[in-house]
Amino acid sequence: MRVSAKADYALRAAAELAAAEGKGHIKGEQLAHAQSIPLKFLENILLELRHAGLVQSQRGVEGGYWLARPAAEITLAEVIRAVEGPLANVRGTRPEAVEYTGSAEPLRSVWIAVRASLRGVLESVTLADVARGELPSSLDELLADPEAWRPH
Repeated sequence: MRVSAKADYALRAAAELAAAEGKGHIKGEQLAHAQSIPLKFLENILLELRHAGLVQSQRGVEGGYWLARPAAEITLAEVIRAVEGPLANVRGTRPEAVEYTGSAEPLRSVWIAVRASLRGVLESVTLADVARGELPSSLDELLADPEAWRPH
């Protein structure tokens, strides 16, 4: 899986908003500074998160951004989908819609399994988990495997 700068920035900004939950609005400039994200890029990302119903905003001196729902109810998968679309695709097509022939035919099932694996992780972790620094125990086994840490 390749995580784009856009998805990475969206997750980092959303984690900052989660960490500030209940403390009021956060200005875009504050978010950008806290995570070293270019402000103009961040503003476009926050607009997409707002259109997806994950973030709310208010303009003006007292304005800023905040999560539209509790951080414990927003998964990383939702944030990624809001800025990138489906979690997994093959040349822009959903895995179940890809058709192969001959010896490549089983690849469709591989891509569907990859998507299921991504969902298993990204839909189990919430913004609250990240903000608290307490990831779900379901990730422990994956993270304990030394192969997970080895670049390939």
